[in-house]
Amino acid sequence: MHDGQNLSDPATAFAGRIWQLDAVLERLVDRAIEPIVVGVHHAGDDRLAEYSPFADPRHGGGDADTFLAFLIETLKPRIDRLFRTARAASRTATVGSSMGGLFSVYAFLRRPDVFGLAGALSPSLWFGRDRLFHFVGVSNLPRGRLYLDVGTAEGAATLRDARALRALLESKGARKGESLAYLEARGGRHDEASWSRRLPGALDFLLG
Repeated sequence: MHDGQNLSDPATAFAGRIWQLDAVLERLVDRAIEPIVVGVHHAGDDRLAEYSPFADPRHGGGDADTFLAFLIETLKPRIDRLFRTARAASRTATVGSSMGGLFSVYAFLRRPDVFGLAGALSPSLWFGRDRLFHFVGVSNLPRGRLYLDVGTAEGAATLRDARALRALLESKGARKGESLAYLEARGGRHDEASWSRRLPGALDFLLG
């Protein structure tokens, strides 16, 4: 999971707001879902560049391939050595919100041989939008699962982009409820509290 600072520790989280990951995982135990979660901290001031696959005309960036290589070549092999992991792509997820959600969509399409599952909560699809949608359009649709959501209180443009991505994925063969889960959370905002409420459903779809 991306933005690791925000997952469970108020001392490191943005404005002290966390995903309450511990409580989320406890709820999933009742559904026999017990994932190994690796919270990867972002790069601080370089976060936008780190998570963005394509440069944005206003904000620059576009260094996601470097971060993706770190996850695949350095971090995942270490986790696989230290823990009893299910190493197959079909049991390996990349999950994030906002820019982390954008990165998760990209990683799922760019390296489905590693990440066969992806959770994108309120992804920042506006960042490098035209190149991103072109990339999705020309990419082969992996055989894994993608969870995509957006809050209805995140703004008209954000809602429009999420709907456009859903439609594009469905036009490429993604089937809602099978390979694709899509949710518009009524009143949902672009914040950790909203994402925490939706995370159990995302992980249930991806790992259940």
